[in-house]
Amino acid sequence: QVQLVESGGGLVQPGGSLRLSCSISGISIRDWHMAWYRQAPGKEREFVARVNADGSTNYADSVKGRFSGSRDNAKNTVYLQMNSLKPGDTAVYYCNFPKYMKWGRGTQVTVAS
Repeated sequence: QVQLVESGGGLVQPGGSLRLSCSISGISIRDWHMAWYRQAPGKEREFVARVNADGSTNYADSVKGRFSGSRDNAKNTVYLQMNSLKPGDTAVYYCNFPKYMKWGRGTQVTVAS
């Protein structure tokens, strides 16, 4: 059974940083791309970043230059480094495994002073 568990969320001041982790169990992620999404209150879930199997990345325009995705296949984990956080980044962040259409339960990120 494929499971995804996010961690690393929390409360941070504007301009601060957080690093999210997504630990995957049940299958190796080595050959597959992974993605991060987020959902703010009252809004639809939106794409944030994709970490491809070869380590290349793609980002939503709203986070380019501030967020950085990465992966450690040995640990079966993907990461989202978030810098220069803004109040508009406040959302629940979800890890996504497109190949198996699996989602984690999400981790709350709140950016506020």
